Amino acid sequence: MPKRSQKSPDFETALAELETLVEKMEQGDLSLDESLKQFERGVQLTRSCQQALKDAEQKVQLLLTKNGNETLQPFDDDNAD
Repeated sequence: MPKRSQKSPDFETALAELETLVEKMEQGDLSLDESLKQFERGVQLTRSCQQALKDAEQKVQLLLTKNGNETLQPFDDDNAD
C-alpha cells in the first residue's frame, strides 16, 4: 500500500468525505474499478476517523486524571433541561 505524502484530513473533513463517498457508492453508478478505489479511500478515511477519536479519548483521559487519581463524577442530566 503506497504511503500518502499529504497530511490526514481532520476528523470533520474525513467524516464528511466518507459520507459523500458512501452516498456515491450507494447510487451504484460507479464502475467496478472506481468502486474499489472509492472503497479503499473509505477504509483510509475510516482509519483516520478512528485514530482521531482514539487520540481525543486519550486527551480526555489525561485531562480527567489529576495526580494519578481520576476525578470523574456522575453525569447529572437533571440540569440538561
